[in-house]
Amino acid sequence: MVNEKLIELTRSRKKAHRKLLDSGSKVYRAFIDMEQAAFADGVLKKKEKELIAIGISVRIDCESCMQWHIEQAARAGATYGEVLEAVEIGIEMGGGPATVSARFALAVMDDVFGA
Repeated sequence: MVNEKLIELTRSRKKAHRKLLDSGSKVYRAFIDMEQAAFADGVLKKKEKELIAIGISVRIDCESCMQWHIEQAARAGATYGEVLEAVEIGIEMGGGPATVSARFALAVMDDVFGA
């Protein structure tokens, strides 16, 4: 069931992405440009930035964000343990409600890294 949800989140995200780009949305284009600039290697490397984003995603309970940033962190070389620690930071920052968000993040981690 979780895998189906992840597939649907990916499909929905890609569909909306394409629709916004095709519509010529200047705001969305600016967001994409900002995202690329924000996650580019700098003093902090992309992997570190993605780990930060994972913790924030858990804290704000954004499932699509958790999925995207866990996948991106893994692509940038993050290990299961590093992602888990980022999830734990989100839990600490969000308290009890963030432990509920973390359940989804753990399911995504199983999908990305293998159960």
